[in-house]
Amino acid sequence: YEASQASSAREALALITTRRPDLLVLDVGMPEMDGLTLCRKLREDPRYVTLPILFLTAYTQPEDIIRGLDAGADDYTLKPINLPVFLARVRALLRRAEISTGEGAEEQAILTVGGITLNSNTYQVQIGDRSIPLTATEHRLLRYMMEHSNQPLSPQRLLEAVWEYPPFTGDPDLVRVHVRNLRTKLEQDTRQPKYIQTVHGVGYMIRG
Repeated sequence: YEASQASSAREALALITTRRPDLLVLDVGMPEMDGLTLCRKLREDPRYVTLPILFLTAYTQPEDIIRGLDAGADDYTLKPINLPVFLARVRALLRRAEISTGEGAEEQAILTVGGITLNSNTYQVQIGDRSIPLTATEHRLLRYMMEHSNQPLSPQRLLEAVWEYPPFTGDPDLVRVHVRNLRTKLEQDTRQPKYIQTVHGVGYMIRG
């Protein structure tokens, strides 16, 4: 890998603007602007909506991790660094990004299920007259659920299929937070979701 290092969020922004990276690894605690703020700032910019972002952080409490995912991160790994695990997450994120943008990667670029139309070329969802942009991970998660409509999908199955975690690894909160963020974007009322339904004791499902 060719890696560039920034000592602050502002320096990182300058580097990213000059040359868009294939992957961004962020810490939470940084001078001037913390990693959460930087992540949110990037996700607000259409140029970086699909940029893979991995948090590498010493903040290990569930609420800290959820804040990072809510800010728009695709995945996270904890300090002290376990190098094989870290490199595995890097490979998975880069592989997913390559699959998403590669020629012929999607046999069917536009998929419609249950009132949702997903365009995998633009990472946009169309619901009625609403056009909704998705992050790369939100796109992969929604597409997988649409491709397996009417099937209850457990968090563990989604961790394996969407995030490429080995069996019986990964944090179910990773799935829960991304489902919640998708619902916030797609649903008119997140308390009574129409599109992404909870199957109690199992996981989530989209009805076709």
